[in-house]
Amino acid sequence: MKNPQTTALGVMVKEARRKKGWTLEETGRRAGVGRSTLSKIENNQTTPGFDIVHRLTGALEIDLPQLFLQSNHNSMSGRRDVTRAGNGELRSTATYSHELLCTELVNKGMLPYVSRIKARAASEFDDWIRHRGEEFLYVVSGELELHSEHYRPLAMAAGDSVYYDSGMGHLCISTSKEDAVVLWVSLER
Repeated sequence: MKNPQTTALGVMVKEARRKKGWTLEETGRRAGVGRSTLSKIENNQTTPGFDIVHRLTGALEIDLPQLFLQSNHNSMSGRRDVTRAGNGELRSTATYSHELLCTELVNKGMLPYVSRIKARAASEFDDWIRHRGEEFLYVVSGELELHSEHYRPLAMAAGDSVYYDSGMGHLCISTSKEDAVVLWVSLER
């Protein structure tokens, strides 16, 4: 049985690529993804890691939450999803390790995930992270700095939280000896 999120990802990538009039080769070159991998993503034959999804969203100018959150228009009420400890959907990049939570529901307005902040310097990021919507960040353990393009770095420790516009370039780095762990909730606007 196909994962509905994988199917949605493949459709969104293919539609965005075609809208730009790009070939598989051109899209792959711009995103740093092999042509065959891109074809498999579009045809729902593979589930890419978070790093590949991030590169594709940048190249195709797709908002990241849209890849995980499907249409908000759902008349169903009383929905529920659960993720048992340590059983989230794992995605990893050079700077973060994410555990996506409650991934069985595809028609939802927010994306909750727990992240381990591995980066220790802003220079470890190729560019600012930005996407449509808003984000809530709660520091579970450790210490970090939230860097954003319009504000000075914000030092945060366990128990601190912040709400911000995710269209503003942002990134987090751990400032404690251990990796900081955060709960992030991304809301699509």
